[in-house]
Amino acid sequence: MLRVRPIHFTSRLDQWERLLTDLGLVKTVDEPTWREFDAGAGRLALHFAEAGSAEDGSTSLGVEVGDLAEFARRTNEAAAGAAEGGTTAEVIDADHGSSCRISSPDGFSFLADPAVRASDGTWSTSAEAEPGLAVVGVWFAADPRAATRTLRDIGARPRPVPGTPGMADADAAPDTVETETFTAKNGGVLMVGAAAGAGAGAGLAFEYDGDLDALRERLAEAGHEVAVVGDSAVPLLHVGNPDADGTAAHPHALWIAAAPEAG
Repeated sequence: MLRVRPIHFTSRLDQWERLLTDLGLVKTVDEPTWREFDAGAGRLALHFAEAGSAEDGSTSLGVEVGDLAEFARRTNEAAAGAAEGGTTAEVIDADHGSSCRISSPDGFSFLADPAVRASDGTWSTSAEAEPGLAVVGVWFAADPRAATRTLRDIGARPRPVPGTPGMADADAAPDTVETETFTAKNGGVLMVGAAAGAGAGAGLAFEYDGDLDALRERLAEAGHEVAVVGDSAVPLLHVGNPDADGTAAHPHALWIAAAPEAG
């Protein structure tokens, strides 16, 4: 079991909830500092951060898995054949409970948390969520080759998509950054792009397998700033980022890309 579930830290929980709800996500957890939202594919968590703090407006890459120990065993087994230092997975006691820390050969790490089964006993997300919307966890990697190897090791499935837009810079031409994309068995997309400079990091985007024009109209009618990117290699929307402050750390727009056609 593998599902994409990044964590976005923000001082603007209510503004984010409004945007996510209008996008078609469904809130499944509502706590004072933690909210979770289901998309048709993947899940997104919001974590409160103090306004102006280093965390405010940042995203952490994250996934959900069925059994932590078994996931760690399989990941380490998949990485065992690496000629040099490979991916490692270690079950740890995190602040929020048991988790599994996944470490890439380049030193970047993220967490796999235990998933909770739906009421019907499956790993599915809410049936009320927009079925065509997928959460995209973006990994800006200092070593993209190591990052893609790590995603293979955890069981993500490579999905070659020529012309998939780069997500590293919301103000750059969207096809200027080479990326590789992976799908998770139980929902969501993981994307690797080269980090700007030496530092690695994470970001958030969405894919939509539906009528982007209709989605644009729906978001605009709900009062969101939204625009079509005309020079993108694939159909793409820019949607106003609730955390936007005009800096590179908090870009003006979030991306919603058209999902690639199956084939």
